[in-house]
Amino acid sequence: MRVDLFDFELPQENIALRPAVPRDSSRLLHVTGSARLSDHVVTDLPQLLSPHDILVFNDTKVIPAQLEGYRGDARIGATLHKRVDLRRWQAFVRNGKRLKVDDVVDFGEGVSAKAEDKFQDGSFLLHFLGDEPVEVLLARAGTMPLPPYIARKREIDEQDAKDYQTMFARENGAVAAPTAALHFTEGLIAALTKAGIQQETLTLHVGAGTFLPVKVDETDDYQMHSEWGRIEPEVADRLNKARQNGGRVIAVGTTSLRLLESATGEDGIIQAFEGDTDIFITPGYSFRAIDGLMTNFHLPKSTLFMLVSALMGLDTMQSAYSHAIAKGYRFYSYGDSSLLLP
Repeated sequence: MRVDLFDFELPQENIALRPAVPRDSSRLLHVTGSARLSDHVVTDLPQLLSPHDILVFNDTKVIPAQLEGYRGDARIGATLHKRVDLRRWQAFVRNGKRLKVDDVVDFGEGVSAKAEDKFQDGSFLLHFLGDEPVEVLLARAGTMPLPPYIARKREIDEQDAKDYQTMFARENGAVAAPTAALHFTEGLIAALTKAGIQQETLTLHVGAGTFLPVKVDETDDYQMHSEWGRIEPEVADRLNKARQNGGRVIAVGTTSLRLLESATGEDGIIQAFEGDTDIFITPGYSFRAIDGLMTNFHLPKSTLFMLVSALMGLDTMQSAYSHAIAKGYRFYSYGDSSLLLP
């Protein structure tokens, strides 16, 4: 399909630079398979779902993966993308033309890394030097890797360290938050549990590739970034049993959805999973694992807008986004949410 089919005009004032306070006071657009749209707030979620439905959250934790340093007199910015081993990360590099293989970048605070390799997409393999765990080095020299559409508009600050982390975060490794889950609070979870709506977690370490623009004209020519994920066997068993008993599996975020679909065969059975996935979902895809999705509002021509269009239909999502823009919904990572139930 042509990528420009997924384009739309978004006014700058619709882009959220800070999250709603409290988190669950964000607006929620309910979209059904019949293209019916209704306006709600996130705290309405227990009434919009049914008993025995099951929400699936991503428990990945965002690390301070944004680094600024120097190679000689050249300023180098690095955004860690994907962990390779205990000391090596694949990273997208700003001013990468000034960096060559075997160069060492000094990120300050006693943190430095050697560029060991360069990949075809222009990213580098960085080997962090020394004996301290990389997590310790990042805590000392790194900052939260806010999406570029926020970072271009304001400075990253201490509040972002709290705001850009979900209440489920426990597995270190993401360089972007699974933002649909940012809307949840202890009070909302208690209300969902009281309504008979279950919760499960899986892990997908979101990479910086989620923000990469699609620079090809046709979706068939796009290479999706790879991310590491895990679904425990007992989680897969409970999800399968929930569906067998008439419950719906609702993914909270596109990251949860992509991992669930990667772990599910044509028979519709969700399997335990551990490894990389580069699944790219566009209209025409037949969903196997999920029955709905809660997700924020996404970039024009992005792989994530393609995914929601695959789930609900392109015309429906273009109509839903036009409605959201007209009604003043807040877009992107710190923005409002939608509940998509085909």
